[in-house]
Amino acid sequence: MNRQEKSFEEIRSIIVTHRSSALRGVNTESILMNWEVGCYISARLKSNEWGSKVVTELSEYLRVQDPTLKGYSRRNLYNMVAFYEAYSTQVFFEMEQRLIGNKIKNLQTAQIVQTTSAQLPIESSEFVQSKTAQLQPPKVLFLTTFSNHVEIINHCKSDEERLFYILYSFRENLKFKELQRCIQTDTYSSLLGDKKNISKGLKEVYPKAEILFKDTAFVDFLNLPQKHSEAKLHKGLLENMKQFVLELGKDFIFMESEYPLRVGGSTFKVDLLFFHRGLQCLVAVELKTKNFKPEHLGQLEFYLEALDRDVKRSNENPSVGILWCPSSDHSVVEYAMSRSLSPTMVTDISVY
Repeated sequence: MNRQEKSFEEIRSIIVTHRSSALRGVNTESILMNWEVGCYISARLKSNEWGSKVVTELSEYLRVQDPTLKGYSRRNLYNMVAFYEAYSTQVFFEMEQRLIGNKIKNLQTAQIVQTTSAQLPIESSEFVQSKTAQLQPPKVLFLTTFSNHVEIINHCKSDEERLFYILYSFRENLKFKELQRCIQTDTYSSLLGDKKNISKGLKEVYPKAEILFKDTAFVDFLNLPQKHSEAKLHKGLLENMKQFVLELGKDFIFMESEYPLRVGGSTFKVDLLFFHRGLQCLVAVELKTKNFKPEHLGQLEFYLEALDRDVKRSNENPSVGILWCPSSDHSVVEYAMSRSLSPTMVTDISVY
């Protein structure tokens, strides 16, 4: 990224920040409204003052009294109830406090949450809800939209998983369809699982790498058969780069395909070269359509050495290498990774 591009990116960042601030103001009121309506209806359902029929009547009443009110169908009213009941429990508050203080805290330092007092309705130091303030929504809920919350509540099995997707939605600025896909492809397990596919070198150079890079990448959008060539995989990814970057993570900036590296009298080509904004480093992606072999790692390490010597700028961090290949023998991968001092990893690639 040259000086002019860096300036342009800084301006874009200013625009996005202020535009996001305006949208957060609208989202804050939406979260508060859905929480309060859900609380009100939940209390009456639990006390048996209301039944399902009354909720239907409420929906019809709102439609007749003010036709401009949208989003108050019977189903949506029950979504508000589910929203309130899922996040108003003492169990959720205690889990939030525990995880934000431990593994989820690591997600925060990995830029999944970088909030300021202006980004939340109250100071971020009050991020964890107190036991006596359960009538107010936990502050973490303001980080994403109500429609995203509904998707998370309906499709996540645990409070820990729900909290992860709230934070991940914020970090990646996920729209509803994007979040839906992340849940379907189990990004939660892919990022927070116990990784054996990361080299010793990657862990040492980038301690937070385990929660930035996925174990498995799903490229079902390419519609490739189970048996396919590297050329077709490469071509398909280039033609669907927007979806590919979403699968990798939005911090990835695509730079070039078949990036040439000249070493001595020979020229070598990196399949795909990216720049990672969070880590401020080059990322070389090598594509394989056959199962992982230890010699693949040697090729990737050679590319990283060439990138760091001849391409990396002085203000950038050491380059990272990712080897994409079909589901591999995890024991072979673990053995290969355990002594590798280069920042590399192996990612399973799934085409369906």
